[in-house]
Amino acid sequence: MKAGTVRIDGERLWQRHMDMAKIGGTPKGGVNRLALTEEDIVAHRTIADWAKARGFGVYLDDMGNMFVRRDGTDPTLAPAMSGSHSDTQPTGGRFDGISGVLAAFEALEAIDDAGIETRRPIECAIWNNEEGARFTPGVMGSAVYCGKSDLQTMLAGTDADGISMGSCVAALKAALPDAQPRALGTPVAGFIELHIEQGPLLEATGNVIGVVTGMQGNRRFFVDVVGEDAHSGTTPLSRRKDAFVAATDMARALRDLFHDPEDVLRFTIGRFEVSPGAVVVVPGRVFFTVDFRNPSADVLKRLGDQVEAVCRKHAGPCEVTVREPSNAAPIDFPDTMLDAIERSADAHGYPKMRIYSGAGHDARYMHTMCPTGMVFVPCERGLSHNEAENAEPEHLAAGTQVICDVLLEMAERP
Repeated sequence: MKAGTVRIDGERLWQRHMDMAKIGGTPKGGVNRLALTEEDIVAHRTIADWAKARGFGVYLDDMGNMFVRRDGTDPTLAPAMSGSHSDTQPTGGRFDGISGVLAAFEALEAIDDAGIETRRPIECAIWNNEEGARFTPGVMGSAVYCGKSDLQTMLAGTDADGISMGSCVAALKAALPDAQPRALGTPVAGFIELHIEQGPLLEATGNVIGVVTGMQGNRRFFVDVVGEDAHSGTTPLSRRKDAFVAATDMARALRDLFHDPEDVLRFTIGRFEVSPGAVVVVPGRVFFTVDFRNPSADVLKRLGDQVEAVCRKHAGPCEVTVREPSNAAPIDFPDTMLDAIERSADAHGYPKMRIYSGAGHDARYMHTMCPTGMVFVPCERGLSHNEAENAEPEHLAAGTQVICDVLLEMAERP
């Protein structure tokens, strides 16, 4: 189907964004909507109500992934799908994740307004717990759907308050009693995801559409350092098992290990917890995380395989345990999807560029299941995972138009 056959409604799309931003909105203009909290369930319920008003079907799987479906003329065919996630970081923005959901939903609405009958069904997906801020690991919903993570293991996971993912999925199902069941791994004909860039390149170059060519891989490590609590005033330094000293030695050594003069590699210690956290107590325990990313599978293996040895070498009198909760290889999206995105951008005159994703997204796992692509749109100063995150209405509309065009093309493929 020719690009531009269906035109999206940019004003409606922007209003949907503003409506969603109120759910979990923060005083600083951001959003705090962690996965399957009360706020996130309200977001799901709101979208389900919009779908019901349209006569679209709503489906839930056992991992808490939600799907909005506009039927095609042949209901036996696998759907063309777009979407992203509704959960945020604790001090997140108004666009990360939810823009991909709202772009997909707007495409369904615009196609419905135009009265277009598609051969395949078209679906909007809301993947559960992409951010990993409440439950770990992140990108959980799509990983389970695609058979890359175990359902029962993920449902048994708990948040900081001991609440299980399984109980939260049950709460979501209770809030959506009319939703129909969806089996995990149900086939998908193709998937495309819109996302703000979360980087500065599009804004800096004046491009509106980022044609995402692939996604760098990552390895994540959880490090537990166990020493011994002791009185800070009476215990000599020579007799201490100071977990903080050991952990900082490890952190410095890891920084040296991951030093990259070309500044391609990404190394982050994002969480560093010291216990018991008392002013006059030598810390007896430290927990910290390592997030390591690179576009080269060889570099990921070579350096990642050294993390545990480096930590043990610098543990001193303490004990250390290193575990790896997630490991994802770099991926390249297929030319068929890149070409479809570029055809749409060219047809509408949107400035475009090919771009590589440094962040992880649900498209990573959908790539293992079906032809998959991603569209980036600019975000102000490249700022994301921040309450000041911002995107322009016209950029979101342009990206959504591309999503709509590609969905229509996928819906007619054999």
